[in-house]
Amino acid sequence: MSDDGWRSPLGGRYASPAMQRLWGEPHRIGLWRRLWLALAEAERELGLAMPDEALTQMRAHLDDADLAAAGRYERRFRHDVMAHVHAFGDQAPAARPFLHLGATSAFVTDNADLIVMRDGLRLLLGRLIAVLSALEGFARRTADLPCLAYTHFQPAQLTTVGKRATLWMQDFALDVEEIAHRLETLRFRGCQGTTGTQASFLELFGGDHEKVRELERRVTAKLGFREQFAVTGQTYPRKADSMVLDAVSGIAQSAGKLAGDLRLLQHEGELLEPFESEQIGSSAMAYKRNPMRAERIAGLARFVISLQANAAHTAATQWLERSLDDSANRRLTLPEAFLGADAILVLATNIAAGLEVREETIRRHVAGQMPFMATERWLMLGVAAGGDRQALHEVIRRHSLAVAEAMSRGAPNDLLERLAADPSFAGVPAAALRAELDPAAYTGRAARQVGEFLDEYLRPLLELARPLAAEAGGAEVRV
Repeated sequence: MSDDGWRSPLGGRYASPAMQRLWGEPHRIGLWRRLWLALAEAERELGLAMPDEALTQMRAHLDDADLAAAGRYERRFRHDVMAHVHAFGDQAPAARPFLHLGATSAFVTDNADLIVMRDGLRLLLGRLIAVLSALEGFARRTADLPCLAYTHFQPAQLTTVGKRATLWMQDFALDVEEIAHRLETLRFRGCQGTTGTQASFLELFGGDHEKVRELERRVTAKLGFREQFAVTGQTYPRKADSMVLDAVSGIAQSAGKLAGDLRLLQHEGELLEPFESEQIGSSAMAYKRNPMRAERIAGLARFVISLQANAAHTAATQWLERSLDDSANRRLTLPEAFLGADAILVLATNIAAGLEVREETIRRHVAGQMPFMATERWLMLGVAAGGDRQALHEVIRRHSLAVAEAMSRGAPNDLLERLAADPSFAGVPAAALRAELDPAAYTGRAARQVGEFLDEYLRPLLELARPLAAEAGGAEVRV
């Protein structure tokens, strides 16, 4: 492509080099060549005559495909797989008679897609672990820091900053469970032939059914899979793509929730995403510090979530043993879903590792609402001093509504002073009312829940998941 042509922002701006490499053309063609090699090796092992030089030449040219030469062949043949068969044959002439022997195009295209998705899931799992590791440190540091909990984005009761972080973490942990499950159950297409009957391979092996089955087992193992689909048409079931994108969409859903919450909390001034020393928040309003990382996650999450529907529709509309209306859609949907999720997790890790906690702002917000939080305890004090529970409830309700109305116009919360001056609470000293305003007494088991979540659930989960994950590595966040 010329430099003045359109380029996807997923490649130029958002996704990591590691994920881009997985879905890139050189890597994909390298996989095709490894598939052709594995097929030839297994066929030779099972008795087909094939010279050593054929395999030697194939092994020597797994990663040096001449993409320009293949492009010239494709312009002649109008068939991408056959173009690469010829290009590979030019580099490995001794193997030319045996390349693609018994196979159909889906042998390389579908099996390679499954390999890339498997490795892409491993990379995403590594990135999920990185996000959770960053959030774990944040949750432990803030486990007992009281803050307002919100329902309907209205102040409700108290929780802690660390407990709220575990809610984000639990979503991502569910993604870990789902990605790990997909990795453990992802199957290989194998060697099924043009319509899934393996007729071409049965002919190669003179009608020996067991050799055909052994061929598939060996090729499956050579490419690192434990199992292949029990049956296929020409392609593996497109239901598998839909199930994988369910899991990838789940990552976007979790990150979208995190990003939305952080945007709200940055508006409140309680949590701030990282902001670099020379970063510009607005071209016009120099004072602004916008939550652009969280906003970017929100935008990318909507995109990735929308892609799952493509995979679902493709699975539902395949005709009989196959139709080709899946091809163009999958070329777009599969890589963009993975690149989008990768970009999201790179951003999420960056945010989680650099979250700023404005404790004084949090305390001020808590203090402004604490009298409302204390009303049930004040009610109990009034009853203990001889008051009527129902009458006291009405007094508290009336004063609370008046205070809330005054606060909406900028007045301070003076509910304690109003109740202390009310004859109904004459038996309760103001000092006793004030003693009930310690925020730490209103967070329930939140701090302990943080430790229990991290130690009893998260750590064992990540220990099981780490062997399945690829090393995520660092990735630059372009802001």
